[in-house]
Amino acid sequence: MPLASRFSERPLIAIWELTRACQLRCLHCRAVPRPDPRQLSTDEALALVEQLHELDPAVVVLTGGDILERRDLFAIIGTATGRGLDIAVTPSVTPLLTRRAIRRLADVGVTRIALSLDGPDASVHDTLRGNPGSFAATLATISAVQDVGLPLQLSSRLTRRTVPELPATGHLVAKIAPVLWSVLVVVPAGRATMDQQLDPEACEAAFHYLDDWRERTGLPVETTAAPAFRRVVLERGASRTRPGTRAPRPEAVNDGKGLVFVSHTGKIYPSGFLPLCVGDVRVQRLAGVYRTSPLLQTLRNEDLLQGKCGICPFRALCGGSRARAFAATGAVLAEDPACVYAPPRTCRGAPPPALPP
Repeated sequence: MPLASRFSERPLIAIWELTRACQLRCLHCRAVPRPDPRQLSTDEALALVEQLHELDPAVVVLTGGDILERRDLFAIIGTATGRGLDIAVTPSVTPLLTRRAIRRLADVGVTRIALSLDGPDASVHDTLRGNPGSFAATLATISAVQDVGLPLQLSSRLTRRTVPELPATGHLVAKIAPVLWSVLVVVPAGRATMDQQLDPEACEAAFHYLDDWRERTGLPVETTAAPAFRRVVLERGASRTRPGTRAPRPEAVNDGKGLVFVSHTGKIYPSGFLPLCVGDVRVQRLAGVYRTSPLLQTLRNEDLLQGKCGICPFRALCGGSRARAFAATGAVLAEDPACVYAPPRTCRGAPPPALPP
């Protein structure tokens, strides 16, 4: 089955922004100090749980802001896990994330908790998080999560400030040994600005480091808003793979393609970084919007991509960050400005070369 059609009925990941309220003020984030009065009520949130059950994603990620700013959090999670949904959470490391709260998250059926670790020390992490003491608190929280036995994912943001520290951060992540290291190449959205962005050469060097890290540690790593990492994994894997075997082929998830995002007010987007609203769960069914939205169907058709993304032999696997392309150009199908790869063909009318085996 073609990868695009594989995701036409149900996404791999549904991300639900429960609230934008958070005690932190991270340099890249759009969170605010107090809850938005327009955010979904408890009844509306529980109704959305039923819509998520109908959509049937492989995993639902509850994010924010800080999810613990919602007093009805555990009722929402309990209802979701009771309906058979696989729930992962991304709480902020604040005084609300106590050992008791972590135990409650495990007891209510959460299958994974993701914590942010954006540098190897306080000077890097605390600057990005806008909160002195955040790094020390994060290490203590990591220890608490591991004591409880809840599967731990670590998430790191790559900006011009943090990318020089990537090897040191990777060394610390390897010592902690999470079930997954997720690396976000920050997109101009929220408080993230263009001057935080990596140039294509820095992105490519980071991808090669991450693939080396994966090989060296045996731990899984993935990127967010940087699908070109899949090309690097595939290219380098093909050169390392023994004859008669196949290189690993990562999931081809992208904005609106195997991924859908619901905001704190119920608005539906292709992702949290692509601010093009395609629906509203207060008046529409999430599953119907995901399956029939003209924009989401367009995003799932890699043959519509423009620029070098449109002629790239890896366009089905990668497709470029649609969020970054939109932020840079205002055109959702434009080429990803953070990608260094030069496709071997320059004529759209020519068939693309076959992907490596």
